[in-house]
Amino acid sequence: MSTSVSLNLSTIQQNLTPLSLGTLCKSLAISGLVLFLFYTFLFNPPNNYQPSDLLSTIKQKWPTSSSPIITNSTTNISHIVFGIVGSMNTWKYKKPYIEAWWQPNVTRGYLFLDRPPSEEFQPWPSSSPPFRVNEDVTKVFSNMARPVQIRIVRTIVETFRQGDKDVRWYVMADDDTVLMVDNIVEVLAKYDHTKPYYIGSNSECVKSNFDFSFDMAFGGAGYALSYPVVEALATKLDGCIERYSYMFVSDFLLHSCLADLGVALTREKGFHQIDLHNDISGLLSAHPQSPFLSLHHIDTIDPIFPSMNRFESINHLMKAAKIDQSRLVQQTICYHRESNWSLSISWGYSAYIYENIIPRSILWRPLETFRPWIIKSRPPFYMFNTRWPSNNPCEAPHLFFFDSIEHSEGDQIVTTYIRTFPRGLPACSLTGNHSADPITKIKVFSSASTRLEGGGRDCCDIVYMAGANVTEVKYRDCMKHEVIA
Repeated sequence: MSTSVSLNLSTIQQNLTPLSLGTLCKSLAISGLVLFLFYTFLFNPPNNYQPSDLLSTIKQKWPTSSSPIITNSTTNISHIVFGIVGSMNTWKYKKPYIEAWWQPNVTRGYLFLDRPPSEEFQPWPSSSPPFRVNEDVTKVFSNMARPVQIRIVRTIVETFRQGDKDVRWYVMADDDTVLMVDNIVEVLAKYDHTKPYYIGSNSECVKSNFDFSFDMAFGGAGYALSYPVVEALATKLDGCIERYSYMFVSDFLLHSCLADLGVALTREKGFHQIDLHNDISGLLSAHPQSPFLSLHHIDTIDPIFPSMNRFESINHLMKAAKIDQSRLVQQTICYHRESNWSLSISWGYSAYIYENIIPRSILWRPLETFRPWIIKSRPPFYMFNTRWPSNNPCEAPHLFFFDSIEHSEGDQIVTTYIRTFPRGLPACSLTGNHSADPITKIKVFSSASTRLEGGGRDCCDIVYMAGANVTEVKYRDCMKHEVIA
C-alpha cells in the first residue's frame, strides 16, 4: 500500500510542471480580485445604484460592521397625504375653505365625495385637491346604523389604497376644516412615524366629550395617523365596522377600532373642533401654548374678523399664516409700567390693551365671547378656564384686529392691528387714568428668520410716547428665568 501511495505522489509531482503551477497561481489571483471587487461593489454601491432584491437579502442576512446605519430624514410635507371628506351637496360652499390652505403641486391628498361632480364643477380646478368618489358602502355592509358615517371612516382606507409612495402620515379632515400645513409638518416631525400614532384633540366642550369619549379625536378638527396604523386599518377596519355596526358616529367608531388595536390618542391642543357658537375671538386671542393646527365648524360661528364674511375672514387670516405659521395666534403678553397697561397679542389675529396690570395667569384665560355647542348643557361647559367679559374699565380690553403684514428692514416682519370700534368706557381711574382711547393702531415687530418653537413663547417690549396714536411692540427672545409681571 505504501508503494502505491509513493507512486501516486510521484505521478502528481511529475504532472505539476512549472507552467501548470504558474497557471494555478494566476487563476487564484484573478479569483481573489473578482471576489474583492464583488465585495466592494456589494457593500459600497455607487450613489445612483439601487440594490436588487437578491443583494438586499444578502446584506440583510450577513450585515457587516462597516455598513452605515441609515437614519430617516426629517418629516416634510412630501411625507404627508391628506384625506378630506366632502359631499357634493355642500361642496359649492366648502370649496373656499379647502382652497385657502391647499397648495397645488405641494400638498398631496384627495377629496372624497359621495358622488361624481356635476357639470357645474367641471373641469375640476387644479386649485382644489383631486377628487375621488367613495365606494358604495351599502354594497359592502348589510347592517349599518348610519351609512354616511361608515363612508366617512372608510375614507381612511380608501386614501391608503390610492397607493402613494413614501408616506409617513395620513391627515384626515372635513371639507370645512382649515388646516395649517406648515405647523402640522412641524408637529408631526416630533413623532416617530414608524410607531403607531393617533394624534388629535378633544372637543372644546365637556358635554361633547362626555357623550362620546374624552380619549377620542374629533374628526372635524382633523387628526393624524402614522403609516403603521393606517396599514393595519387597511385589513382590520371592515371587520371592526361589522363588530360595531350599532355605532352611529364615525369618530367614536374609529376610536373603538384603534382601541382594539391598542392605539391610544396622543393629544395636540392645536387641533380645533370648535364645538362653539357665536364669537370665538376670545378663544383665538388666548390660544393655548401650542402650534395652531386647524379650525373647524366655520359656518356655525361668527366671522372671525369684524366687517368681513366667513370666506374673507379665513383668507385674511391666511395672509399671516403664509408668512409665519409658527407664531399664528400665539399669545404674547407684556406690560407698559409708565401707563399701567397690559398688552396681549395674538400674532396675526388680535391685540388687546388693558388699562391695568393684569397677571399673565389671568390673561391666559380666554374671554368667554362664545357659547357652548349644546346651549342647554349644564356647567362646567368647557375643557378650559374662561373669563367673563366685563364693563369694568379696569378689566375690559381695547380691541384691535389684524390688518396687514409686511417685511421691513433688519430681518423684521411687521404686523399691524387696528381698532375697529371704540371701547365706549371711561378710563381706569385706579391706575391713574392712563387712557388707551387715543390708540388707533398697534404695530408688532417679530423676527423674519427665527420660527417660534412649538410650545415656546416670545417676550416683548412696548414702545409708546404719551399722547401718540400708535403703539409699537418689539418681540424678542425671553431671558433666562425672566419674570413677566
